[in-house]
Amino acid sequence: MHPRAHSPKTPITATTKMLDRALSSRRVTSHLADSDTDASADDSKTKKQNLSLLASNYLSRLSHFCFCPTASLFLCLLLAIVLITSLAFHSRSFVCVSDHGSRVGFFGLDGLDSDFVSLGVPWCRSKHGKTVQWTSKDLLKGLEEFVPIYETRPIKNNMYGMGFDHSFGLWFIAKWLKPVLMIESGVFKGHSTWVLRQAMPDTPIISLSPRHPGKYLKKGPAYVAGNCTYFAGKDFVDFGNVDWKSVMKKHGITDISRVLIFFDDHQNELKRVKQALNAGFRHLVFEDNYDTGSGDHYSLRQICDQSYIRGGGHSCFRDSDEARVRSKRKLFWEKAVDIDELCGPNEAWWGVRGWMRDNFNHSNKPISYAEHFQNSRFIESTLDVYWELPPVAGPSLTHQTRYDPARATSPIVEDGHYGLFQRLGLGRLEASVFNGYTQMVYIEISERKS
Repeated sequence: MHPRAHSPKTPITATTKMLDRALSSRRVTSHLADSDTDASADDSKTKKQNLSLLASNYLSRLSHFCFCPTASLFLCLLLAIVLITSLAFHSRSFVCVSDHGSRVGFFGLDGLDSDFVSLGVPWCRSKHGKTVQWTSKDLLKGLEEFVPIYETRPIKNNMYGMGFDHSFGLWFIAKWLKPVLMIESGVFKGHSTWVLRQAMPDTPIISLSPRHPGKYLKKGPAYVAGNCTYFAGKDFVDFGNVDWKSVMKKHGITDISRVLIFFDDHQNELKRVKQALNAGFRHLVFEDNYDTGSGDHYSLRQICDQSYIRGGGHSCFRDSDEARVRSKRKLFWEKAVDIDELCGPNEAWWGVRGWMRDNFNHSNKPISYAEHFQNSRFIESTLDVYWELPPVAGPSLTHQTRYDPARATSPIVEDGHYGLFQRLGLGRLEASVFNGYTQMVYIEISERKS
């Protein structure tokens, strides 16, 4: 469970001239990379697609490669009809393109390869420059194995819970690390418990949840695992209040560094890192690693969004190139953040408009930039590894319309690789399962040695 040292290269993908001029300093390397109480408080999860936004997305991008003089108007109208017809049937065969040149201009700018990371992706810095042991080939092999497993899931419509991307990420990480115990904080209907069980059939699980997942069985599908200890319902104890030394002794765990913690509880992630560190845990996964300006809790992605980090920091100047690009992308992607959502009073852009959110957005406080900066320095002092799960596939393949690719790392299956998308079995899944991506992150932490 120990990642190897690695010094990643940082290729910069070309994009539009405007983005090259205004945003090149903020690009980063492409790293290969259920909530409990009030489920409706988080609408970033798996959700049916917005057809009108999808249409706006396609037609807006059509304008990039179909500038029509009068003589070519008929051809452009014909092309628009073809696109609209394809959209109406949601046919994946429409995006069956075989090379980069074919997909240049399909989604505007210089193609989807350059669309990813074009607004910058702040990447938390680890103490010694380590990264994960797995590679892109391992992820592809894992996808091929996981798709048929996912098709057997007991909760088919996991609205407000994890979609396919994060289900795969959790399964892959657990299967790779092979922990001796798995702890999940935030259970909802039990989908994440099921995912952990598929990864490690015989490993004990501890589940913490204000509401027992069995309660959902009265209304529909849910999952309650065997070989699982539930601190749920009337027996619920918050992660930060558990006597973990006693619990580890009861479960016969002598090496706490081989325990995996999964957080999907919508709590301040800075708080959770400190609690895990105090208990001696090292391997953590956060399901909702929200981008700056979004989400219902203070996330690692927000904490590490700093001006000194490549891909981080923002300007609240409303006539800037960033502001104009963000405004345009808001038309394409439901979860894109425009400058008004990003910036609060006194040009406070960190966290969510200068606020540190917590507990499903029920407990919040304003923070100064100085405090935000110190939070990032603390996190960096504890990090041995930081790895964000990439999207499983590009949006021309999945037809997702929610997360903004400009603030995400390059996908495992890139746009245009339609044959690979189909061979992996991804084409058999409903498009809605790909709409829940929120930068799931795996970290390894340890105390800073003085």
